Amino acid sequence: MAQVVNVNFKLDADVKKSMEQACSELGLSMSAAFTIFAKKVGREKRIPFEVSVDPFYSESNIRYLEQKMADYKAGRLKFAEHELIEEQPADEETTMGF
Repeated sequence: MAQVVNVNFKLDADVKKSMEQACSELGLSMSAAFTIFAKKVGREKRIPFEVSVDPFYSESNIRYLEQKMADYKAGRLKFAEHELIEEQPADEETTMGF
């Protein structure tokens, strides 16, 4: 058997609690879950799920928002009224007629 080592890192308390609950439901310890993750990363040489950034915080969107704020402060921004979009009930949203 390979030598076992301890790995320590910080984790937000809410994230830890959520992970403990999910692991419990799967019948795993957090240690087992992290070991599965580490083995998969080591084997595949990649993060085994998509890691992406919220496009709201992209450089191009930040520049767009900064320009809109400058236009607003300079009085160049035009506002128009529109109808409110009402939310669909959950059952209509999920079924989409299928």
